[in-house]
Amino acid sequence: MNAKSYDYVIVGAGSAGCTLARRLTEDPGVRVLLLEAGGWDRDPWIKIPLGWGRILEKRLHDWMYFTEPEPNADGRRIECARGKVVGGSSSINAMAYVRGNPGDYDRWAAAGLAGWSYADVLPYFRRQESWEGGSGPYRGGEGPLGVGTARYDDPIIDACLAAGRSLQLPATADYNGAQQEGLGRMQQTIRQGRRCSAAEAYLRPALSRPGLTVETGALASRIILEAGRAAGVEFFSHRGATAVARAEREIILSGGVINSPQLLLLSGIGDPEALAAHGIRVAVELPGVGRNLQDHLSVAANYARREQGPFVAMMRLDRVALSLARAYCFGTGPFTETPSGWTGFVKSRPDVELPDIQFLFRAAPGGAGPWLAPFKPAFADGFSLRAVMLRPESRGAVTLASADPRAPAHIRQNFLATEADRRTIRDGLRLARRIVGVAPLSAFAANELSPGADKQSDADLDAYIRATAATAHHPLGTCRMGPAGDRMAVVDPELRVRGIEGLRVVDASVMPTLVGGNTNAPTIMIAERVASFMQGAD
Repeated sequence: MNAKSYDYVIVGAGSAGCTLARRLTEDPGVRVLLLEAGGWDRDPWIKIPLGWGRILEKRLHDWMYFTEPEPNADGRRIECARGKVVGGSSSINAMAYVRGNPGDYDRWAAAGLAGWSYADVLPYFRRQESWEGGSGPYRGGEGPLGVGTARYDDPIIDACLAAGRSLQLPATADYNGAQQEGLGRMQQTIRQGRRCSAAEAYLRPALSRPGLTVETGALASRIILEAGRAAGVEFFSHRGATAVARAEREIILSGGVINSPQLLLLSGIGDPEALAAHGIRVAVELPGVGRNLQDHLSVAANYARREQGPFVAMMRLDRVALSLARAYCFGTGPFTETPSGWTGFVKSRPDVELPDIQFLFRAAPGGAGPWLAPFKPAFADGFSLRAVMLRPESRGAVTLASADPRAPAHIRQNFLATEADRRTIRDGLRLARRIVGVAPLSAFAANELSPGADKQSDADLDAYIRATAATAHHPLGTCRMGPAGDRMAVVDPELRVRGIEGLRVVDASVMPTLVGGNTNAPTIMIAERVASFMQGAD
């Protein structure tokens, strides 16, 4: 089998893979192959910010993953959308820009991960972004990723923030700045009215470099190991044939929290007992591969709106076509924003060290779509406030379903496995209802659609949570980094896979614990930091 050779082979063109491809090819003598199982991100729905809802609802450009039946969530198989497209999940997410709490990174450092404190990672957060307010002690002004404040225009947004003040919840002008805790306007990766994914920010400007090759429709099937070293990647090309790419320096797995551990296991790197169950010969014994899966679970309180808000008028069919064209062609108009507007990071009770609940707001009802009277009536307007549990105790796992690389792995989130988790998300739901129940926000709510005003007891809310809770799409931890002597760590603090040369994992799977917020910005930060390791700049 003929094999082309490169300096680096990167598996996965998601947030981390796009970042690494750009940074590593800044050296004109470096040859990089970037493999992506999905296709190019040319779909107009990806570019238009309001298209995010359609992407998630229709499961466009993702791997179609679901969890195994969740025992603490009424046996439901919960969707786990992960991007299968150039740009990865940054091409299909809600574009929220959240770094997490500084205390998250300081906790990593205190656990023995030298070089990962907030002071260590802050320069790489600043390096990644072009913040609309320019550079400062906490913000970057010249990075690839465009970041700005949400400007969705609806009076309910300010009413939400005022309701928080009425309850004496903290406020923050910049949750990615000096103070995360509090309620404030959402920040999003939208630039000039269009989604600014990792593909747009990092990869596309590097495509003209002679050292960069991108191959789409390429599903990695195995890492080729030779004499204790990762020497190449075997993959199915878009033509269906098996191909091999060799790496003279390193192979970097950036396939994400599900696919990176799956590829390690398929290559014989993992727990011997789990590998033996599928007839895979053990190459490197690493029992932590696929373990430590964590995710943010969320639950929503949903309301009918007393009077129609602007979203209903926006979705009138004769206006939709024009708005789509304006957004795609010129980056202008109402479809360049999402109907969210704000977020918040609060403590469910006073004794927790860091905010453990995030609020996600939607100023529109679920399932809203175009309408045109008299052919199709307008949808009933509504809004929802979702409580997200930021630091769960529950842990799950990713395991092989088969030795066939085309077979999806088993995903067991094990949500709500502890009483502390059940209490935290219940308290978060109650706090969301309190916010809606005070002026001036209470004036916008006609009635509570769910859980329903009659559902007040712990038992009622627990039943509602079991029946409706969903992922906030922030899984991580399945190839976690750890210090020397940590038997369950998969990678070291420079993200080199233990027990094998020339192999790293660089994506959200290496995070040892959940950060307090959305995970796209931290994933890009990790890739920026590791690129500096690899270039000898750190």
